[in-house]
Amino acid sequence: MESEWEWEPMDEPPSPPSDSNSQTHVFDKDRHVTYLEMMYQLLPWPYQNQEINRLTLAYFVISGLDLLSALDCVDKEAVASWVLSLQAHPKDNAELNDGQFYGFQGSRTSQFPPESSGDLSHNSSHLASTYSALSILKIVGYNFSNIDSERILTSMRNLQQPDGSFMPLHTGAETDLRFTYCAAAICFMLEDWRGMDKEKAKEYILNCQCTYTYIQLMPCFQSYDGGFGIKPGSESHGGGIYCAVASLRLMGFIGVDLLSNSATPSIINVPLLLSWILQRQATDGGFQGRPNKDSDTCYAFWIGATLRILGGHKFIDEKALHGFLLTCQYEYGGFSKFPGEIADLYHSYYGITAFSLLGESGMNPLCVELGITDRAATGI
Repeated sequence: MESEWEWEPMDEPPSPPSDSNSQTHVFDKDRHVTYLEMMYQLLPWPYQNQEINRLTLAYFVISGLDLLSALDCVDKEAVASWVLSLQAHPKDNAELNDGQFYGFQGSRTSQFPPESSGDLSHNSSHLASTYSALSILKIVGYNFSNIDSERILTSMRNLQQPDGSFMPLHTGAETDLRFTYCAAAICFMLEDWRGMDKEKAKEYILNCQCTYTYIQLMPCFQSYDGGFGIKPGSESHGGGIYCAVASLRLMGFIGVDLLSNSATPSIINVPLLLSWILQRQATDGGFQGRPNKDSDTCYAFWIGATLRILGGHKFIDEKALHGFLLTCQYEYGGFSKFPGEIADLYHSYYGITAFSLLGESGMNPLCVELGITDRAATGI
């Protein structure tokens, strides 16, 4: 998983194409299916430096096709077999407490054996890869009773830090809300919370609210602007807010549609948070991840999904958002980060999820907390 939320961070987007006829004015489902089918068969060469994240890229493809009601174009059994081949296994149960994480590895290159010196030359199991693996298995209908969840969850506790945060892998790495979310989603999908200390995780999430101000009459601490940073002390961020809110929802610390149930005490100040979120819709109709940033396709999911959890989605200008997303729709399928750019897989997936949230016809509804279809999340 990338160390930054943006796939390819840029300070300024390029100017959109001058030919207005080059932009498609309707959601082109068939071309998006074709684009994802191409990615399913063979990733283009620019993705070579993402080889270590192949499982996450596969999640974008498989989940995107499911949202587009086109999952029949993949071999579900072959997909499940490939995903399962990437799970790490200890030699025996005694190794479950050796500090390593026995989840899923990101790709074949993650499975290279140690060097002769004993140093690991691969990144081992990763929380983001494990989240992606379980999501894919959910989507293709794999029977989770066949998964050795005991080993995943027992070893996952090795990654939780004293402050409640999670490292993504046992060799040490940054800790932030992305990996707290991955851990919560993993436990939720496995229907077993032994993989984490929920109370400590909750404390860490609340510590990611930048500047603390006690909100009287409500039992919560909140940053001055209502948002969450990606880690303690950082500025409020659309991706961090999604990870915080979705994690709290998955762990059962907040309910559904908090705005309609505002009379019920909550650990977050919903009106203050909604105020920050709703200000992220820019004049071009898109969503920005932070103040004074350009609109970006992916935040139509990060912000839109958060609003759906909170019950505030009815306050956005859906027509304007729809229009912005179409300016990022690539003529050969997929979505770009900014208008007028070439599509990439990351922004294509989150552009597709955004249209599902907008209720586009012919698409499967999205389970906003898990980032997969409702059908896959419920197993129905």
